Amino acid sequence: MPEVIHDPKQIDFEKPGKHHYQAAFHLDSTWGYSLLPLTVINGTRGGGAPSSPPAVVAFGGTHGNEYEGQVSVKRLCHDLDTAALRGRVILVPQLSPGACTANLRVSPLDGVNMNRAFPGDPGGTISYRIADFVKRYLFPQVHVVLDIHSGGMEGCFPFCSSFHPIPDPAQRAEIERVARLFDTPFILVYSSDMTSGLLTDEAEAEGKITIGGEFGYGESTHVDGTRHAYEGIKNVLRHYGLLDGAIVRIREEGSEPTRLVDAANLDDYVPTPRDGVWEPVVHLGQRVEAGELLGRLHDFSDHSAPALEIRTERAGWVLMLHFRAMVAKGATLYVVAREPAT
Repeated sequence: MPEVIHDPKQIDFEKPGKHHYQAAFHLDSTWGYSLLPLTVINGTRGGGAPSSPPAVVAFGGTHGNEYEGQVSVKRLCHDLDTAALRGRVILVPQLSPGACTANLRVSPLDGVNMNRAFPGDPGGTISYRIADFVKRYLFPQVHVVLDIHSGGMEGCFPFCSSFHPIPDPAQRAEIERVARLFDTPFILVYSSDMTSGLLTDEAEAEGKITIGGEFGYGESTHVDGTRHAYEGIKNVLRHYGLLDGAIVRIREEGSEPTRLVDAANLDDYVPTPRDGVWEPVVHLGQRVEAGELLGRLHDFSDHSAPALEIRTERAGWVLMLHFRAMVAKGATLYVVAREPAT
């Protein structure tokens, strides 16, 4: 059984071998705890500290109703062999335990979205205290940060790894190289202006090589998305020399090369103009032209009235569609991403 830890200073990040913990965070209104699953692996394959490879942390369950990351990271807690590993890997399969247990995007313990809680607050509610733990105790241990997401019930995406616009050219170039190791059809450069408090924003600002991504949707565990997440994380370990072996191709041979696309502006995230029932008529990842029909928004208060046609104002690739048929005014309805400006 994992060791229950009440003080983060009890975690020995240098100890050789594989060690499973449950970090205890006291609940705000009871005598109980929320237990954060955490595995720290220091490989025993040899190599001195001066030449040790960069350490890696991988998170699943930042949102509780997104399962590809939870499953992939949990499997790696078991599957990674310390004798085959060189360097340090930290694995957190369920970053928001309350949200994961409840199958929710936000934690029911405090109503907070973990991916809006960074940099955290040691005196805040439980989600902010977990974010503070990540910021103060996990980030200093690693150089590479992987945060595995999927659409949950918010939206559906073609499989993509992702990152924000990065001003430092060297950091930007290495992030793109690492993003390609997930072998997804797309790499999405997405907006930093939509919200604050993201785990990836915090890690990028610290200079970490930081990758997010969307590997499924619909509160499912997609077989292909899970494979991209699991093998992609292992490819990152191979890339940095923590594991031996060549980079693994995840998609079928003959698949089109990964396409880098850009949705870095707020106006790329198009809001729904009114409540209705959403009928998309295009496929995820499809190339569309300016003015092309993306879908119809139906109002059943008058079933004889024509649907409102939703057309894109720009050419590009369909990188997100609202998942649920019922859609509320103001929710992001679609994203059409473009080739990055050169």
